Amino acid sequence: MTPRSRFIAIPDHEIHVTEWGAPDAPALVLWHGLARTGRDFDELAAGLSDHWRVICPDTIGRGFSSWAHDPDAEYCLDAYAQQALALLDALEIERAAWLGTSMGGIIGLRIASGPHASRLKALIVNDIGPELPQPAIDRILAYTGTPPVFATVAEAEARLRQVYIPFGPAGDDFWQRMAETSVRRRDDGRLTLHYDPRIVRQFEVHPEDFSTWDHYETITTPMHLFRGAQSDLLTQDIAARMQTCGPKPGLTLFDECGHAPSLSNPMAIATVKQVLFDLAG
Repeated sequence: MTPRSRFIAIPDHEIHVTEWGAPDAPALVLWHGLARTGRDFDELAAGLSDHWRVICPDTIGRGFSSWAHDPDAEYCLDAYAQQALALLDALEIERAAWLGTSMGGIIGLRIASGPHASRLKALIVNDIGPELPQPAIDRILAYTGTPPVFATVAEAEARLRQVYIPFGPAGDDFWQRMAETSVRRRDDGRLTLHYDPRIVRQFEVHPEDFSTWDHYETITTPMHLFRGAQSDLLTQDIAARMQTCGPKPGLTLFDECGHAPSLSNPMAIATVKQVLFDLAG
C-alpha cells in the first residue's frame, strides 16, 4: 500500500504526515524518536493499515515538518504534546491509539498524564520510560548534537546501519529507505541528516523532561511497554518499576534489540497487532 503524504497546518507550524489505511478506520498515531521521522514506521504502518487509519507525523524540526521559531520554547515535551493534540484536531480525530518510539513514547506519556488524557484510548511505549540514564543521554548527544556530513546517500546509509544497530534485524529495503528519508542537501551540495541540530537543546534547557515519574504515576490509559533486551535507555530496573506503579503496563521484550526496536519485521508487526487488540479491541 502507498501512503498518503500530507502537510497539516497547526498553530505556528506545518506538520508533515504519512497516512495509511481507510480514513474512516480507528485512528492510530505512530510517533518517532528524537532525530528520526515518521517514515521509520513504513513497514509497521503498512502492516496495521488493514484495521487502522495510521498517522505517522514528522515532529517539528525533523523531516518535512517546519522548524522551531523559538527552539528553547518549542523543542520540549509540553510543546510537542500540544502540537500532537493540535494535529489530532486538524485531522478531526477525537480519540486515537498511540505507539511512540523513544521520544514519541515520552510524548504519549505526557499526553496520557495531562488534562487531555481521554484523547488516547491506548498507549504503547517503545523502549523509553519516565527516567533517562545519563550515560544513555550522553551516547545520544554524541551522534545527534553535530549532524554528520556525507558525499553520497550510500555513505549516509552505511552510517545509519552502524549507529542504529540497536534497532535490531532489518532488511535492506528498511535501511535504504532510512537513508533516503533521513538526509537533506546542504548549501554546498553535500548531505546531512534531516533534522534541526537545535533539537538537542531540550536536554540542556528542559532537563525536567527526562525525569517524570510524578506524571507517570497518574496515568490510567491502558498501556503496554516494549523493551529492547540490550537497551541502555530503558534499563531493566526502570522497566520493572514502571510495571509496579501508574498504569502498570505489560511488557514485551525484543531479544535481538537495544534502543529501540524498529518494529519493522513480520514478527514484531504481529506482536504490535496483538497488543493493540488487547488494549483497544
